[in-house]
Amino acid sequence: MTATEPATEPAAAPAAVPTPARGRLARLLPEDRVLRRLTWITLVNTVGNGLGMTLAAVYFHRILGFGVGTVGAVLTVAGACGVAAGVPAGRLADRYGCKPVMMALLAVQAVCAAGYVLVGSLASFVVLACLVAIADRGASAARAALFAEVLAPDARVRGRAYLRSVTNIGISLGTVGAAAVLQSDSRGAYTLALLADAASYGLVAVLYWLLVPVPARTAAQIEQASSGPNPALRDRVYLAATGLNAVVCLQFMMIEVGLPLWVVEHTDAPRWMAAGGMLVNTALVIVLQVRATRGTEEPAAAARVFRRGALLVAASCLVVALAADAPAWVAAVVIAAGVALQALGEVYSQAGAWALGYDLAKDGAHGAYQGVFNTGMSASMMLGPVLLTSVVLANGLLGWALLAAAFAAAGWGMTALVRR
Repeated sequence: MTATEPATEPAAAPAAVPTPARGRLARLLPEDRVLRRLTWITLVNTVGNGLGMTLAAVYFHRILGFGVGTVGAVLTVAGACGVAAGVPAGRLADRYGCKPVMMALLAVQAVCAAGYVLVGSLASFVVLACLVAIADRGASAARAALFAEVLAPDARVRGRAYLRSVTNIGISLGTVGAAAVLQSDSRGAYTLALLADAASYGLVAVLYWLLVPVPARTAAQIEQASSGPNPALRDRVYLAATGLNAVVCLQFMMIEVGLPLWVVEHTDAPRWMAAGGMLVNTALVIVLQVRATRGTEEPAAAARVFRRGALLVAASCLVVALAADAPAWVAAVVIAAGVALQALGEVYSQAGAWALGYDLAKDGAHGAYQGVFNTGMSASMMLGPVLLTSVVLANGLLGWALLAAAFAAAGWGMTALVRR
């Protein structure tokens, strides 16, 4: 360069394009597009569930006029039908695809939920209740298999944890709506609420169809997944894991059935603690469930997380038992501490169970395996109320100690099983 030539200025770096700030709502949603869509679908579904499940039993009794014992017997029979639906629904999901099977079952739920407003006899009540239970448990198995297909393997457990937090939010919102219906206590209000629940199932089916892409499978993959005997029923390790998880799933009936009855009948704690326990549980699960999935990447680690949860639930049983014969304020504090321990145990045990439910399954047959795993949970929820009322509550402190021992044994048993 000569003295007469002007100095060349270095080229200016291109201006950085500012990244648009995510709004407050957007920051709460997952960045994964599929999981974000599943979030909104889950919210719609569970708001409807919270509305329907809160009102159904009261509607059958107060509006349709069936006795409390009759309602309980019908729902027990329906629960048994639901238990039987998980395994065949999982196999159908492997054969025809998770999304078509789940959409068909959602359509059945929509029609049957709407049919409740037309019930005029005990026979029609029984048929509709059984169909709803079959479709519900079958759809649950197909949905779990769908998550295995549309979420990356390393994101399945965290994704399910996130959706479970959303589930608790949705059910809480639905329950608030149900409270307004219960306060009105009119046939028109119940009818409108049940029809809204039915419409939510139909809307969810459409949303799955439009918004959730499922990877295409070859004819060879379909044939391999659906031919021959059910592989999950021949997998002894998986069946044992399913049974151990079913034992720990008794905690759901403990918090929904056992704790309210214990508070009201066996302690001097304020009666509102029976409902307060559920609210505390729901809030803690919403906040903690995603965090509890950390460290579940490998089966051995997931088993340890499951054991931690089982032991915390066992401890909650012993704490809750101490509320008997305590002064009212002491009993309230003890119940609150027990509920907090149970919620911590719940998020850990569920995180570990989800990871093991996927990790111990054979690739290409997630429908069959999730059908078996969900059947174990369904059986636990069906038998739980009977076990809690006839064994735990009937024997007081000894009953709670036996339940705690069962939880602890299942937790240690899972780690021993996976270690093998």
